[in-house]
Amino acid sequence: MNQHIHCSVNNCHYWAEGNKCDANEIVVTSDSFGSSMPDRIDATQASTISATPASSCMETCCKTFVERGSKNINVDGVTRL
Repeated sequence: MNQHIHCSVNNCHYWAEGNKCDANEIVVTSDSFGSSMPDRIDATQASTISATPASSCMETCCKTFVERGSKNINVDGVTRL
């Protein structure tokens, strides 16, 4: 089954036409956790991350975001599909 994550952040390295995320993995976490962890903590470490509850979508963040053209594209170990 083809599943898609939709994302409108078009300056992200993983953004693809049609507002689709083209990352092979993503991790979504709480804002507080996301802002306290370095960029290398991402989907490849998802099984080691403790639960990070949030009260609303406004308290969540996509930890997989990397700005297009950034030198940090490979920092998190996530690749494009």
